[in-house]
Amino acid sequence: MFNRRLGTAIVLAAGLGVSAQALSQPVGMIDHAYRAQVLARAKAPLSATELFDDAALRVVLCGTSAPLADPGRAKACTAVIVKGRAYLVDVGPGSVAQLILMGFPLDRIGGVFLTHYHSDHIGDLGELRMQSWAAGRAAPLSVYGPTGVAQVVAGFNQAYGLDDDYRTLHHGATNMPEAAAPLKAQSFAMAPGDTKVVYQDADLTITAFAVKHDPVKPAVGYRFDSHGRSVVVSGDTAPTPDLTRAADKADILVCESLSKRMMTALSQSLDQAGNHRQAQMLMDTLSYHIDPVDAAKTANAAHVGLLVYSHLAPHLPQPVLAKLFFDGVAEVRDQKSWVIGEDGMRIDLPFTGAPPTISNVPMLGKN
Repeated sequence: MFNRRLGTAIVLAAGLGVSAQALSQPVGMIDHAYRAQVLARAKAPLSATELFDDAALRVVLCGTSAPLADPGRAKACTAVIVKGRAYLVDVGPGSVAQLILMGFPLDRIGGVFLTHYHSDHIGDLGELRMQSWAAGRAAPLSVYGPTGVAQVVAGFNQAYGLDDDYRTLHHGATNMPEAAAPLKAQSFAMAPGDTKVVYQDADLTITAFAVKHDPVKPAVGYRFDSHGRSVVVSGDTAPTPDLTRAADKADILVCESLSKRMMTALSQSLDQAGNHRQAQMLMDTLSYHIDPVDAAKTANAAHVGLLVYSHLAPHLPQPVLAKLFFDGVAEVRDQKSWVIGEDGMRIDLPFTGAPPTISNVPMLGKN
């Protein structure tokens, strides 16, 4: 007879490890368990949960790593959800896979907002393009960004053009209408010190603001305001008054962070080992990112409610390294007002004005 323990082991579609007990079962029983698991998930989609109701402004972290490889994190991606629609800030490599593991309804994405054009912020645009189209997106997906976004979007559209043809031929124009496949560039100019409303409807205002990521120009962050609640996503930046002003009295600041102590140690080790090129490249990163303590000081100066650390560099292969990474933050900012972001973290800001709540979106094979 099918049992709960076996059922847990048979989520084959999620790529989970299969227990010895499960492998010993007859194929018919495995098939039954597989069908039951898939059906249960299909009957309870994430889109039908309160994550997409009208009661709160919500944030889901779908990529919290910087460019260095991190086995537990995708590259930069933050989803902000308002009134049943999701807006993505950056789409770094691996982030779309994280969204799919969450069961995220990709046809509900209302737009992508790029902070700049480093590879770890744009690498999954093509995958998002295809997967959201396959999920039922019925019109081109708008991609907002400062000057340069048209070039990025045109490149992904060209690269995926043949794939569009194949999928429409295979699945038919009813299911995969080729006119809906492309990305659509929504460009705006941004000078140093600028702020600009780049999206607005009855429920949401999105404001871009310039940040300091030299020599990367332009580079921006975004502020989301909805019914009295607010979320700011820093983008990549050195400490700058522009970020402090943009985050003024925000409920949440999702801020990138680079441990200068740890990156210096990595660089020095590479240099001592004779890898002078990589050592120098790591040292180059120190000038255009923000250290955890400086991020905390920025959040304090801006009177931010909750500071969420993301885009972590270097990665933290053992939990104990978080103590080193965030050394000094507790002396600057109350421990209850900052958290270390992780892929799948969910933060709710009720429109009633109640305090934020933090939880995790279940991810197949991870939690």
